[in-house]
Amino acid sequence: MTAIHTGRREQKTLDRLGELGAATVYEANGQQGAFDSSLKPLDPTCIMVGTAVTLDLPPADNWYIHLALLEAGPGDVLVVDAKGYLEAGPWGDVLTCAAQERGLAGLVIDGAVRDSRDIVASGFPVFSRGLSIKGTTKAVPGRINVPVRVGGVLVEPGDIVIGDADGLVRVPAHEAEDALAASEARAAKETDFRDRIRAGETTLDLLGLPCP
Repeated sequence: MTAIHTGRREQKTLDRLGELGAATVYEANGQQGAFDSSLKPLDPTCIMVGTAVTLDLPPADNWYIHLALLEAGPGDVLVVDAKGYLEAGPWGDVLTCAAQERGLAGLVIDGAVRDSRDIVASGFPVFSRGLSIKGTTKAVPGRINVPVRVGGVLVEPGDIVIGDADGLVRVPAHEAEDALAASEARAAKETDFRDRIRAGETTLDLLGLPCP
């Protein structure tokens, strides 16, 4: 098992990125890092932001999820490449309880989960490709804190992951402050647009688009 201690991002930056939202951060940060839209939140009202602890997981086995939880802590998001496998649910209510006790900020899994009603009731943000009631083995090793490709996006340990009803976006760790500044500027621009629309301008005016 490869374990890497990932430093905690300044919490104020993380919180503000979550407030601004995945769509705004994606657009402002060069329209990059958007995960496959098939990865959906179990609870669309949830907002998730944190630093990535990554896991390369064999399909239909969850042994290394239990180990990965020991590498994660407050403010981390566990990002799991389960190869998009949907015929087993390697994550459920017990692991959710364990993750909450360790202070994790959420889970992203390119695969399935189960016990969805209990997970939603717990308030723990989970983004997955699907649901499956089928269980898993606990026999095949995985790899922890290595680069993984989840939902078509390469995620490095320590990257920032933001998720909400609109979707998921990854921000490389070294781009956090630049992404925040760009997102703040975009949010301010959109506030100005709304004010100008209420004052009588059209969206064609705002965007400089011709009216055929």
